[in-house]
Amino acid sequence: MSKRDYYEVLGVQKGASTDEIKSAFRRLARQYHPDVSKESDAEEKFKEINEAYGVLSDDQKRAQYDRFGHAGVGDMGGMNYDFTGDFGDLFGDLFGSFMGGMGGRRSRNAPRRGRDLQMEVTLEFDEAVFGVEKEIEFSRDEECSTCHGNGAEPGSQINTCSTCQGRGEVRQVRNTILGQVVQTTTCPTCNGRGQTIEKLCHTCNGRGLERKSIKKKVKIPAGVDKGQQIRLAGEGQPGVNGGPRGNLYLVMNVKPHKFFQRRDDDILLNLDISVPQAVLGAEIEVPTVDGKEKLSIPAGTQPGKVFTLRARGVPHLQRSGRGDQKIIINVAIPKKLTKEQRALFEKLAESLNVDVKPQERGFGDWLNDLFGG
Repeated sequence: MSKRDYYEVLGVQKGASTDEIKSAFRRLARQYHPDVSKESDAEEKFKEINEAYGVLSDDQKRAQYDRFGHAGVGDMGGMNYDFTGDFGDLFGDLFGSFMGGMGGRRSRNAPRRGRDLQMEVTLEFDEAVFGVEKEIEFSRDEECSTCHGNGAEPGSQINTCSTCQGRGEVRQVRNTILGQVVQTTTCPTCNGRGQTIEKLCHTCNGRGLERKSIKKKVKIPAGVDKGQQIRLAGEGQPGVNGGPRGNLYLVMNVKPHKFFQRRDDDILLNLDISVPQAVLGAEIEVPTVDGKEKLSIPAGTQPGKVFTLRARGVPHLQRSGRGDQKIIINVAIPKKLTKEQRALFEKLAESLNVDVKPQERGFGDWLNDLFGG
């Protein structure tokens, strides 16, 4: 019977990436491994899957196969599988550490990196703009101050586990069509420690770790925004079996400002001016994050007019320069007038030959046009 196409066997397209091929192999190997599958043809399918992966995971063999088909890679049937290297890692991940005919495995006692931690840091608007040094406080595991990490009450005896002989794992040997397979599980007696303790430490209850509150001073760079993260390498949970610590991620939360708003690295300011200032023009002072600055309002300025103060916005994160400050003009219409003021406005309207009629567009409409809603 002719062999099936290797891409068809793994269920991937011909142009599939290395990661897609590996992912497909993992899924199918888990499904059809003879030790876990109850299907009658599981062994044959498992051999077919391994044969396909052995070719498609190797760039040189894959190129030959794509050009010449099965003839280009020769006969890979029977028991000629290579379970070293990548295969060993894959099967270690899938089935919990195989040895013997399956090649290398990943030890349960190998060093592993600790878990990452995350906390929120709340900043004032100005602190996010210009950066700040903050003292943060968070909790993480530290070496137990009583037992110094060994989990035993001081003076208590620590013995090598008699069940696993200090390995922290027990092995079961089984014979399969692929050869002798050793399946490894955590030792039930010592829970993977490799040692038994006569009396557990009263402080950490044998964990070797205790929860502690940590205070650190952290420099928050200028220009951070809400939702952005800062990584503090090696400030997370301790590693296992001598592995490195995880990381601590600080998630930024920025309080709203009384009158400034932020859009990317620009700062927006809605500014009210009076009718005479809009009509006649004026020189006024406007607030910025750097302090007050003078702004010239030309005569005849309309509501919705935008003035720009260059480089008065937020510093660009991790690069030079700053955004701008955008000042959006709103003409403040007085709600109440004295009789004298009303008479003056009526006289002005008469001199300008202006008919009083309902306003068709409001200030909100100007903003929508300007910023797209």
